[in-house]
Amino acid sequence: MSETFNAHDTAAIEKLAAAREKILSQLSQVIVGQQEVIEQLLISLFSRGHCLLEGVPGLAKTLMVSTLSRTLNLSFKRIQFTPDLMPADITGTEIIEENRATGVREFRFLEGPIFANVILADEINRTPPKTQAALLEAMQERQVTIGRVRHPMADPFFVLATQNPIEQEGTYPLPEAQQDRFMFKVFVNYPSFDEEFEIARRTTAIFSEEVEPVLTGEEILELQRIVRQVPVTDHIIRYTLALVRQTRVGQPGSPEFIEERLSWGAGPRAVQFLIIGGKARALLHGRTYVTVEDIQALAKPVLRHRLVLSFTAESEGITTDQVIEQLLAVTPTREDELTSDARFQKIFAS
Repeated sequence: MSETFNAHDTAAIEKLAAAREKILSQLSQVIVGQQEVIEQLLISLFSRGHCLLEGVPGLAKTLMVSTLSRTLNLSFKRIQFTPDLMPADITGTEIIEENRATGVREFRFLEGPIFANVILADEINRTPPKTQAALLEAMQERQVTIGRVRHPMADPFFVLATQNPIEQEGTYPLPEAQQDRFMFKVFVNYPSFDEEFEIARRTTAIFSEEVEPVLTGEEILELQRIVRQVPVTDHIIRYTLALVRQTRVGQPGSPEFIEERLSWGAGPRAVQFLIIGGKARALLHGRTYVTVEDIQALAKPVLRHRLVLSFTAESEGITTDQVIEQLLAVTPTREDELTSDARFQKIFAS
């Protein structure tokens, strides 16, 4: 695949790289650290994807998302998921209202909180599957169907869901099919000593949060279009396919440790997200081409929630991130080495 950028697109690319620096600068006034998490959120946004954030309470996940929406000049709504939350509480509902001019009663749709540009689905695993599923159509089709009427979502539309990994009592783990709708699963980790020192200094004194918008919704849509136009070589596509197809148990070319440690691998959506995410990452770093390093950098957030560990691996305390690290280690990055390897020849021929 080969595409040529025109002068307007080249200017947009420069604007995206510059916007990244401005967004990071604005966020740093409120958020301390978490640079990798913020970059993955931006990549997902410009790829038209959604993110699942996992981290213990108190790591500023909500503050990070709300501040990001302010830097992008987008509408933001937070939905606190609880066991008694119903689908209509998210999507909205129809009510009967009397038309004062005619005296006729008619249905009118009241929009739910999902009708915003940025949605924070806080603790999504605390609500039953029926309510979790209310997000599926909005995330995939960017619309909500109430009765026979389809209601389009705001564009751009970006869902960030959080879940707490340490409290599992009274929760409803997301099924694999719904996790697959999220482009990334991002781990929000504890801050370093210096970062936590700065957090303590800022939050225990008078501190002014001054965040200026960097991009408008229209500019984000334009940049999302530019991301799709970034050319990608056949080698990058082949390398991405090699990574993902190795995760499929029982398929030709899968390494032995995959057969031992996984019971289910990633589907085609993982390939799509790796490539489009690689394009967005390249532009954010000021490049007009995708490298193997872009794919490697996104392998964990894209694949970690799409791999199902075997019972043996879980009992040994092995994580999906460790499996992904092994995959990256056994996959050649050079084109000649990849295409000449007998094991990968089986993968490409299957």
